[in-house]
Amino acid sequence: MPFGFGRKKDEPASAGDAAMSAADQRGPRQILFRGLTEEWRLQGTMQIAGRLLDTLNKREDVPLSDVDWAPLDGSAPFEPAPGIKAVDPYDLIVVIAGSETLPSQAEDERTAHRVHKITFDVRLLAPPFRVIGTIQLHPGSEPESLLERSSQMFAAVTNATVWLGDSRVEVGEDVEAILVNRFYLRGVDQVDLSTGERHVRLPGVPLGGTTWRERS
Repeated sequence: MPFGFGRKKDEPASAGDAAMSAADQRGPRQILFRGLTEEWRLQGTMQIAGRLLDTLNKREDVPLSDVDWAPLDGSAPFEPAPGIKAVDPYDLIVVIAGSETLPSQAEDERTAHRVHKITFDVRLLAPPFRVIGTIQLHPGSEPESLLERSSQMFAAVTNATVWLGDSRVEVGEDVEAILVNRFYLRGVDQVDLSTGERHVRLPGVPLGGTTWRERS
């Protein structure tokens, strides 16, 4: 008898089913939390609905469970911190957002929220950290605008690396973005992503005509 004989064939998922699935993943769910303060590395689990970035930008205490912590300088391994039940987002300088921190969206939602943005490769100085990666801003905005007051407490940096002095901070493999607390920002530079350094102006002088700087 052939395999599958008499078995009801699976029907392709409808648009409604996809929307319901996306809605389920936007509901409360448990994710891994990883954050860096001025002195500590924290990891635990938390319940969120929607995006982690939006949750942090509410500026409310973040309830946590199963929290471990370790000194930022790596002088000791992680150990349980049962006394920590929540963390104030104002104490967090960097938060590591994995892929599970982004809810699924139905195609019509992705289309509705698709807004053209401009990408910039930047170096963000948030002492004691440096974060090098890519940010996306609305047309007309410059990276330096991250230093201005805003209702958005955290900014997302993709393709990011985090540095503490000359040492690169290990953030794990499953990283969707590095969320940086804008209140700690002390400098923003556009850089070459491959080197992490500011672009070097080429020697020489213009040959004439109107330069891009004069047009901007």
